[in-house]
Amino acid sequence: MKYIQSSEILDVPQDVSVVIKSRNILVRGPRGELKKDLRHIDVTFTKLSDTQIKITVHNGDRKHVASLRTVKSIISNLIKGVTVGFRYKMRFVYAHFPINVNVVNEDGQDYVEIRNFLGEKRLRKVKVWDGCKAVISTAQKDELIVEGNSLENVSQTCADIQQICRVRNKDIRKFLDGIYVSERGHIVEA
Repeated sequence: MKYIQSSEILDVPQDVSVVIKSRNILVRGPRGELKKDLRHIDVTFTKLSDTQIKITVHNGDRKHVASLRTVKSIISNLIKGVTVGFRYKMRFVYAHFPINVNVVNEDGQDYVEIRNFLGEKRLRKVKVWDGCKAVISTAQKDELIVEGNSLENVSQTCADIQQICRVRNKDIRKFLDGIYVSERGHIVEA
């Protein structure tokens, strides 16, 4: 079944400017600016006022109409990123061998180095995505804090760190060691 027209309305805060040109979105706010290319999704943007944007799909089927809410969520995450930012906290979980984690900078690129995972000699290295900052927490033992403006980059960095510490060839119900996301929040607290 085709839907003739479906639309969603996105509210934009006063201190944020959203520029949309041929489905390339540029969001500027107090914490900086973020870009997102949405040319692969067939939607129409209409500026109703300075604080409202209408996102429309014409003659779409069920899956095409479902992409409306996705586009709205992507842009609202960009707006949250330039206003309050995103902070993920990760905890090191180990039973016997303490996990050693360091943040190093090589040629202008930050990496998270993980040593002594399950007593292995292998050095695990994870790239910190652009626009993100990873630091070892001083307030809490065995904690890594990843923060930045882009939700996609912050969560992808945490996912890469968690996945490189998966336990293989052992019973995962017994070997619960790893680095896991313990808390999600914002940099600027309300």
